[in-house]
Amino acid sequence: MENKLFDLSNKVSVITGGNGGIGLGIAEGLASSGGNVAILGRNEEKNKLAKSSLDKYGTKIETYKIDVSEESQVKDIIGGVVNDFGRIDSVFANAGINVYGGSFEEMDTDVYRKVLSVNLDGVFFTLRESCKHMVERAKNGDPGGSVIGVASLAGIEGAAKTQPYSASKGGVVAMIKGITVEHARYGIRANTIVPGWIATDMTSQSQKSEKFTSKVISRVPMRRWGEPKDFAGISVYLASDSSSYHSGDTFVVDGGYAIF
Repeated sequence: MENKLFDLSNKVSVITGGNGGIGLGIAEGLASSGGNVAILGRNEEKNKLAKSSLDKYGTKIETYKIDVSEESQVKDIIGGVVNDFGRIDSVFANAGINVYGGSFEEMDTDVYRKVLSVNLDGVFFTLRESCKHMVERAKNGDPGGSVIGVASLAGIEGAAKTQPYSASKGGVVAMIKGITVEHARYGIRANTIVPGWIATDMTSQSQKSEKFTSKVISRVPMRRWGEPKDFAGISVYLASDSSSYHSGDTFVVDGGYAIF
């Protein structure tokens, strides 16, 4: 008998920053499990490449150019996704940036505001508009939905010289908890994914550093960098009905680094 436990057929997922890195790893997992995927990304060329890499799964894949820090764009595009797909079942607020601004006491205010505008404001806009749609569906007799914030170990541990990034990611963890409590009555669940050291464009300089590899990656119990594909499984679970009673959790995906 065929196992349909994690079948995402007819499910629609939105992924911000879904055109590369962890976001594309999430998209691969969802599409390969039968899910329809809307990729929201700032770079149109990367959006096109992501779509072409996912088309092989035979599900509906659409891309949308967006700057998630712009509230009006998020409103318009989430509305556009609903129009194009008919619904949104899960949303992964994954888009994020990091700008190294030097020591904390010398850090530029513009750096702080730029990072939070994408990493926290962008998550707020994305999840608010998605929840608005899901609540409306629930009131019309179609409850359910899954919202996921992608944070970082920097949001739950100390990290030097990246206080804006840490603050934004810690804010995502807290925001998700609030959504969990308020929206459970509509069948909407909310969870956070917390990546550790993952090999993406954001960490490209660290990947080239022998010192970083010897001092940091050697402390990862699994003794390797994480990869975008390592987020496929947890994402399929959270997008599927199998997680219908799992809400308010923080999933640390870091090869055991945080507890070592």
